[in-house]
Amino acid sequence: MIGAFLNALGILAGALFGFTHRQPLSARTQQFFKSALGVLTVLCGLYLVYSNITGTFSAALKQFFLAALAIVLGNWLGKLLALQKMSNRVGRYAAGLITAAQKKPTGQPSDGVIAATLLFCAAPLGIIGAVTDGMDGFFYLLALKALMDGLAMISFVKIFRWPVALTAIPVLIFLNGITLSVHYYAAPILETHHWINAINVAAGLIVCATALVIFEVRRVELANYLPALVVAPLLARLLN
Repeated sequence: MIGAFLNALGILAGALFGFTHRQPLSARTQQFFKSALGVLTVLCGLYLVYSNITGTFSAALKQFFLAALAIVLGNWLGKLLALQKMSNRVGRYAAGLITAAQKKPTGQPSDGVIAATLLFCAAPLGIIGAVTDGMDGFFYLLALKALMDGLAMISFVKIFRWPVALTAIPVLIFLNGITLSVHYYAAPILETHHWINAINVAAGLIVCATALVIFEVRRVELANYLPALVVAPLLARLLN
């Protein structure tokens, strides 16, 4: 359960780099990191799917179908709960703080901490990563998010100055809270009934969809798919 700590370290490393290097990253460098992060996201998603589908071909096909159905139903439930709309409101509020700061020589550090915390904590990849880390120690999604947040923090530091690095604290508390809750309360029940694989396969498919957003292939309402992590074990119970 080290994913949340890696995410916090990524934020601090990005803040340190942004503070010590006055020049922003070149467009070519940014494009390289964007492509690399997209590829790594796909690989992590595919690994989650591959490593959690077991048994014969028919059994594997059934597991994949169950995960796909969980995603469809989860998306439907997410739309009913308006999860993406709530995520969009959070994003717009954070973007408003950033835009206001860019119009001044330097923004208020408190606004930077609030904006960065909202953006980093509301990211679906972070929530999925905290869940998978808590279930079976798959921290690689949060390590990937650490790179993303670190790159974003380079720009935040230039806008809001060094105190914005304090964002690492609430992000650590939030993600570690999810991880520990899943590990101590949910994982024992899920493992007893062999439902962890179902959640991981669904999580892997959602992570693969995240790459579409990174590559700007299409706009995917990722927050609406989060309920699939709850729907997957319920379907596993009903169909097995």
